[in-house]
Amino acid sequence: MILASTVVGPSTDWYLTRATGIVALVLLSGNVALGVLDVSRVSSPRWPRFVVDGLHRTVALLSVAFLLAHILTSVLDSFAPIGPLDAVIPFHSRYRPLWLGLGAVAFDLTIAVVITSVARERLGYRTWRAVHWLAYASWPVALLHGLGSGSDTREHWLLAINAVCVLVVLGAVAARALQCWSVAPRAAAIGVAGAVAFAGGVLIWLPDGPLGHDWAKRAGTPTTLLAPRPATGVARR
Repeated sequence: MILASTVVGPSTDWYLTRATGIVALVLLSGNVALGVLDVSRVSSPRWPRFVVDGLHRTVALLSVAFLLAHILTSVLDSFAPIGPLDAVIPFHSRYRPLWLGLGAVAFDLTIAVVITSVARERLGYRTWRAVHWLAYASWPVALLHGLGSGSDTREHWLLAINAVCVLVVLGAVAARALQCWSVAPRAAAIGVAGAVAFAGGVLIWLPDGPLGHDWAKRAGTPTTLLAPRPATGVARR
């Protein structure tokens, strides 16, 4: 009698971690683009200001919700040794510490924005506005986190999603720069140059980074997790 070994596919938590992370990045990209465009100043009889503000707020809340789901499923997934503290303490994890640490940084920045938004009336507009800019800083950090720690980075469909996210934010920065050029040309030029430099840096880094050979090992994946598991037959790059 020949006993066939049972091959079990990746866990539900793994699929949920990937899906919620991608959706969170897409929503964060849209929210950052709306913020860069300063949609609170855009209104028309067809799109009153409260509608535009509501859209911005709803996208922000959805991105936080999916981010929390992404963190929860990452912790619950038994494949990688990721604990609750790894989600809030940057570079604390034993699993891809740099890239998972960037995710913790993005999460901490997002939480800071949420807390100060709730306490906006007590903090005052200037303080709230200064902290609110952290939402923009969380976007490039989150993008690098996804590229560096994601198991599907090489997939064409995910590269396309990441490219669209980058183009949406770049387009928002370009539109805002054109809007503000006559008032603050230097600030507009710095904003555009910074956004283009970041996008260019990512393009230069990708071929030898996540798209290069042996990225899982170089990214900091523990040796015990590099080979396919007998129970799953699945290896994560």
